Amino acid sequence: MTEERKIRLRIASEADAPRLLEIYRPYVEQTAVTFEYTVPDPAEFASRIRRTLEQYPYLAAEREGRMVGYAYAGRLHPRAAYDWSAESSIYVAWEARRDGVGRQLYQALEEILKAQNVRNLYACIASPREENDPYLTMDSQRFHTCLGYRKVGEFSQCAYKFGRWYDMVWMGKELGPHEEYQPDFRPFPEIRKETGRCLQLEQTGGAKI
Repeated sequence: MTEERKIRLRIASEADAPRLLEIYRPYVEQTAVTFEYTVPDPAEFASRIRRTLEQYPYLAAEREGRMVGYAYAGRLHPRAAYDWSAESSIYVAWEARRDGVGRQLYQALEEILKAQNVRNLYACIASPREENDPYLTMDSQRFHTCLGYRKVGEFSQCAYKFGRWYDMVWMGKELGPHEEYQPDFRPFPEIRKETGRCLQLEQTGGAKI
């Protein structure tokens, strides 16, 4: 892999909202990957970043100083007993797909969540009901399968977008042992200074995910 293809990971900030919106916009307007109908404005998106970072990591991937993807985690459920489980989200710029960006974002995200004592990570993935759907493919499910996730649930015809009904698939992965006396969940600000090793990953070839 050439020097120009290397990726740098860092913690996102509210100031990144406009560029992250550039990445997110086509997924809202042209796909059923997200079930959001309207692209949020920069202020709303910045607020989402701020709220996430109060408890969970929000990562950005850069290549040659330009962001090419982002990933973050959030609460699976507000009840206290779910503190050791989280939900992930990831978006990669269209021009950077299948170039290793998603794989590195997920590797770093998982390592940080392990440091927070999260034991289960889940992804809520839109699923087409027919082959050759113009707005949605099976790529996300294949991506998660390659990273060790397995299907753990499915909601049938639960979402409607572009005049079509879509299923929702849940995929999950265990990040660590389930102990009788589980260590407390550690909010992201508490471990932020410990995340440097997780963010030093560089794209060095291998599987293109």
